[in-house]
Amino acid sequence: MDIERIEAIIEAVLFTMGESVEADKLAAAIDHDVDTTLKIVHNMMDKYESEDRGIKIIELENAFQMCTKPEFYDNLIKVASQPRKYVLTDVLLEALSIIAYKQPITKMEIEKIRGVSSDFAVNKLVEYGLVKEVGRLDAPGRPMLFGTTENFLRSFGVQSIDDLPVISEDMVEQYKEEAEYELAADSVAAKLDESDEDDNQLTLNI
Repeated sequence: MDIERIEAIIEAVLFTMGESVEADKLAAAIDHDVDTTLKIVHNMMDKYESEDRGIKIIELENAFQMCTKPEFYDNLIKVASQPRKYVLTDVLLEALSIIAYKQPITKMEIEKIRGVSSDFAVNKLVEYGLVKEVGRLDAPGRPMLFGTTENFLRSFGVQSIDDLPVISEDMVEQYKEEAEYELAADSVAAKLDESDEDDNQLTLNI
């Protein structure tokens, strides 16, 4: 089988699946070993870039996916529904960073680092498809373990967790300080709410 035929098969598989396909599955599709398959796919990736096409192949932890190049987003939304966008606040980014660098990690461990409850942040990250449950810790209560998803890799433009920049201890301390500030702000807001309730009760009693 010539190389053009092999590339056509890989292209057909990636286009049809619409999601990431592991290298070993692509190898099975073209009846070649994984190392040879990786070389072929990487050559295809280079070819897509050099020919300035509207699509490209991206690599996600030993899997590959065909997708549209981001520079054509404005053209696409003229004929397609605008994709849903999510907003990552500082709180969500803090929790996501901790999960990305410490995974697999429990919610309790995240809260220990941040110093505040992280239920909302973790639930939002799961809702956005950036974080998922990856197992259970072998400990009393068997708490959930969380890790990042392929969507996280796509969103941040990295092939694997190993490609993330090295985080410094200063950044960890900054996260703790911001979490403490968040906790203090929540405490003040709660006291204000209690004060408003007391005022309302006085008004009603009069």
